[in-house]
Amino acid sequence: MKHIQSIIIFVFGLLITSCTNDFQAINDNPNAPQEVSPEFLLTNVLAAESNEHTYNQGLMLNNYLVQFNADVEFERIDRYELGSNSGYWSLIYSLLADLEAMKSLPGYNEAYDGVAEILRGYLFSQLTDLWGDVPYSEALMFNELNFTPAYDTQEQIYTDPENGILARLEAAVVQLQNTTESIQGDIMFDNDLTQWIRFANSLQVRYYLRISKRITDFSKLQELAEGGMLMQSNTDNATVPYLSAAPNQFPLFSASTGIYQGLKMSQTVEQILKEWDDPRIGVFFNPTQESLLTGTQEFKGMPNGLSTQTIGELGIVLNDVSNMADRFRLVPDGVDAQLMLYSEVQFALAEAVERGYITGDAQIYYQTGIEAHFEYYGTAVPVDYFSREGIALNGGTDENLEKILTQKWLSLFMVGHEAWFNIRRTGIPALTPGPDNFNNDQYPSRYLYPESEQAVNKANYDAAVSRIGGDKINVKGWWEM
Repeated sequence: MKHIQSIIIFVFGLLITSCTNDFQAINDNPNAPQEVSPEFLLTNVLAAESNEHTYNQGLMLNNYLVQFNADVEFERIDRYELGSNSGYWSLIYSLLADLEAMKSLPGYNEAYDGVAEILRGYLFSQLTDLWGDVPYSEALMFNELNFTPAYDTQEQIYTDPENGILARLEAAVVQLQNTTESIQGDIMFDNDLTQWIRFANSLQVRYYLRISKRITDFSKLQELAEGGMLMQSNTDNATVPYLSAAPNQFPLFSASTGIYQGLKMSQTVEQILKEWDDPRIGVFFNPTQESLLTGTQEFKGMPNGLSTQTIGELGIVLNDVSNMADRFRLVPDGVDAQLMLYSEVQFALAEAVERGYITGDAQIYYQTGIEAHFEYYGTAVPVDYFSREGIALNGGTDENLEKILTQKWLSLFMVGHEAWFNIRRTGIPALTPGPDNFNNDQYPSRYLYPESEQAVNKANYDAAVSRIGGDKINVKGWWEM
């Protein structure tokens, strides 16, 4: 299996850490700095980000925003009370600081540097796509004692020809292609630099689609599609496996019953999957408790954005609404922590062809993406699936795009906020805000800046807020307009 070696490395690292705390304290000079290898910081960045991205950002936030799940009012984000999401802001910048700190450690080499550059681009994309303009070019200037960095525009962050995310990802690929060095501590790709190259190229595909409303030259995207160095199958997925033993289990396994019971099936995903007669409904959700008691299994969702009062007024019986499937609750390692799946890349290429950005066969990309997602979750594709009216790409461009992007939406279940970013960009699937939302029936576009920015970086915060049009959740980013 792909991840066996990485799991061993990860667990062994944890055991070394926990078992040696006491006797190391006896032998270490408390006045001398301890030497850390870059592999341990790399492991930490991958473990912390993949878990946060999947569980807190994906399942507990994004899944409500994109109507995979609906809530019984424990999670007010389902009613568009977004707030600042400041914990993720702080975590990302701390992980970026770890990547920067790696540069000064013994054993750091150009292979670590290329991998760190890819992760850096990925993390900064999270920041700008969630908040808009953010500290970027000055964000990590600790040596210059710059603790009040300016905010770069989202356009600069993505497209600056030397320092932008896309340019630096491309440079990182070249660096890894030409290095003879190696890395350790990689719990995602088992220290395989070729997979890191595929990941970096696939991220570029993601980001070219992200900013596609704002660019006209798609030659780089065409090169990536034809270059043979994108993710090739599910073996290239950017995932970190959860483990069967604590503390590296999927967090919902040990979460409170209230949290689990709050994660109801959305009426939106119910309607779409039943329209497709799609067996993946059982991948993500259980039949309702009421239906199990009657002996006739049935999946049911509930509308998003309801208050407790409205739930009562509508006569919704919560035991007759589906909860998350057992793989998410009863199995500690039933799912992976996910940064990017192969299926997403295929859907992105299908969209790019359908829109005329690149040449290729949209049908092949689309079908491959669906097959890859079924395979990833261990489910067989129905024999007649691709001939079904709701699935087949046999209409005009608008109809085909709706099918491609709705399949892509489903494939992004729990993959951070990626489904939210795509809905903000494309409007597909079209979502209706819940009746008890706190946002005047508007679909939100960003989180608020953390309050700490107003306190410690006020001048730059004020400049950014003025430039983007206010620190409000409905302000659209550069690539959305």
